[in-house]
Amino acid sequence: MGIIINIFKLPELRKRVLFTLMMLAVYRLGVFIAVPGVDRKVMSEIVNQGDGGFLGYFNMFSGGALEQLSVFALGIMPYISASIIMQLMTVVIPRLEQLSKEGETGRRKINQYSRYGTVGLALVQGYFMASWLESQNSAGQTLVLDPGLGFQLETVLTLTGGTIFLMWLGEQITERGIGNGISLIIFAGIIANLPLALYQLFQKQQDDPEAFGPMTLAILLVMAILVIAFIVVMERGQRRITVQYAKRVQGRRMFDGNANYLPLRINSAGVIPPIFASSILMFPNQIAGMTQNEWLQAFSSALSYDGWKYITVYVALNVFFTYFYTAIQFNPTDVADNLKKQNASVPGIRPGKRTAEYIDFVLNRLTFVGAWYISAVCVLPTFLQTKFDVPFYYGGTSLLIVVGVALDTAQQIESHLVTRSYEGFAGPRGPRIRGRRG
Repeated sequence: MGIIINIFKLPELRKRVLFTLMMLAVYRLGVFIAVPGVDRKVMSEIVNQGDGGFLGYFNMFSGGALEQLSVFALGIMPYISASIIMQLMTVVIPRLEQLSKEGETGRRKINQYSRYGTVGLALVQGYFMASWLESQNSAGQTLVLDPGLGFQLETVLTLTGGTIFLMWLGEQITERGIGNGISLIIFAGIIANLPLALYQLFQKQQDDPEAFGPMTLAILLVMAILVIAFIVVMERGQRRITVQYAKRVQGRRMFDGNANYLPLRINSAGVIPPIFASSILMFPNQIAGMTQNEWLQAFSSALSYDGWKYITVYVALNVFFTYFYTAIQFNPTDVADNLKKQNASVPGIRPGKRTAEYIDFVLNRLTFVGAWYISAVCVLPTFLQTKFDVPFYYGGTSLLIVVGVALDTAQQIESHLVTRSYEGFAGPRGPRIRGRRG
């Protein structure tokens, strides 16, 4: 209770927290604003029939907006996909690479390109969504009340507008609130589905107590606790490289060189790899699931969420994006140059190129462990569904995002409190919380 009081004692932090909560409340209210001309009850039945598959997975990431057939049904995934494309193009296109090195100005320009890409992807996904909604009428259900060109145009514009609004909402939270806005929107959507997921679990236990008895529930509870503890340990884990500073003269006094350390996290990429990998695999599956094309249907079946092909591709994408995002966020050559300029060195390693090679060597080994840790946690939902017949798609990917975002947000709040001499989350005598950024 004292922690919350300390948060609200600080005017700036209080405004940021309240602003973030208000924006997330707006997002949750928008989930219940339906696309015009559809029957939400029929849509809810369709999504529930596909729970555990693509529709259930997509519905989880959209915070239940797909089931409600909300204006936010596409979620924030088009923006994430556009950001992935821009980051990949930054490595390939020299002009974009130059922009990325121009500081804040270049970053704003790249973000602007990402926004344009978001609009384009949202228009494409919105069209396939509208076509798929109309196709459900032929299955003996009246999902679209008045199909036709007018409905398609209205739906595409509505869904695109919803995605653009979510993108703006996330950017506002990042700039004026606390935490990363896009991650918090995904976090809020997953948390909002948690009560329903627990209810479905309880209902399954009531309907089939022999196959899904108290022992199974106890095993699932213990697994959830162990996975959360494992995620926290791995997200906070880091390798500290000792850095020795040379003696320096200031005025007439000479100061001895002090020793410090360079922290390298096990998972430097955070929750970005699973979000990126899910977004990439969700896009083709979304198009395949919303058309009647036989080739696309076969492609969707080949990459079913409980199949080994999907798991293989998903793990490969997680490993790739872990290395890729770590390389973007952390440049060993720049770090080594900065240490050399500060008359600092790693004991036993020559400054300059050798230091960069040593840091790169350590970072690669840590990233290898971090990539496979992320992959192992993210494939947990498939294990739960096949072994325990869990009635919802909620597992490792969701836990990784929820715990990771919570640690990041807690670390930012802690930083505001520590800066102004307030007690941290762990109290006046205990160690302070260290977020995933170290």
